[in-house]
Amino acid sequence: MPIRCWLLILTLGILWGGSFLMNAVLLRELGPLTVSLGRVGVGAMGCWAWVWISGRAARLPPRTVGGLFLLGIVFFAIPFALYPVAQRHLPSGVAGIVNAMTPVLVVIVSHLWPGGERAMAARALGVATGFAGIVLLSLPYIGAGQMPALWAILTALLAPVCYGIATNLARRFRTLDPSVLAAWSLSGAALFILPLALIFDGMPRITRAETWGALLTIGLLLTSVGFTLFYWLLARAGATATSTVTFVAPISAVALGVHVLGEPVLWQHLAGMAVIFAGLLMIDGRLVSWLRRGGRLVGRAKGQPES
Repeated sequence: MPIRCWLLILTLGILWGGSFLMNAVLLRELGPLTVSLGRVGVGAMGCWAWVWISGRAARLPPRTVGGLFLLGIVFFAIPFALYPVAQRHLPSGVAGIVNAMTPVLVVIVSHLWPGGERAMAARALGVATGFAGIVLLSLPYIGAGQMPALWAILTALLAPVCYGIATNLARRFRTLDPSVLAAWSLSGAALFILPLALIFDGMPRITRAETWGALLTIGLLLTSVGFTLFYWLLARAGATATSTVTFVAPISAVALGVHVLGEPVLWQHLAGMAVIFAGLLMIDGRLVSWLRRGGRLVGRAKGQPES
């Protein structure tokens, strides 16, 4: 794979890890539903601007638009609200680590989805390992009896469930232009979350420059540009290589939380992240491949014929 693709994976991982930092900044003035509304709303405007500038054909049949609206609700509106809800009681770095469970939950949902991909033994072991990492991540809050934080972890876990559902819903739209897909789905997400944000959070009132900066960053850079680049990368590097973004984002989220927000990092957080990463390696086949390759090398060293 070209070096530019690896650099893009690293860049996307760092940027998307920063979304949890942006959430923490936005929550100082806005409610969690308004944070979601701001992200998908600004993101939709950015995508539509790119569609218009690049001259892409955006007109689609009503049924397709309806499907993209549903995709946007599940893929964007709900998860982008769940993480801010959880971050009221969790450090941004912990929320970022929970986000690394996305491939684990995708495996579970795909296994249960009609016509979905069935989980083999290695993937099932990876799923179990991932949940062991979540248990490790929860230990500090269990020991301290911090029930709001425990509920926040469970709330954050619902976001990867949504991503698992959205992954299966998105299969029917794989032939669409990624920019057009993102523009329509983000628009559907904004229309869905708008009345809910007004009802539960009230009319937003922004008084700080840092809030505007975080809103533009998370909406334009992390959503409009980020997802456009992600789909471009997916078409060129493939799903396995692109999935390595999942390994970079939690590290970025933890590092930014520590250095910018002064959040504490406990050994259970790092151990939980390491165990989740091990589960991800099992799920995407890297660990099995490495073990087999190591076995072949040992066999050659001992003079044994290859099987």
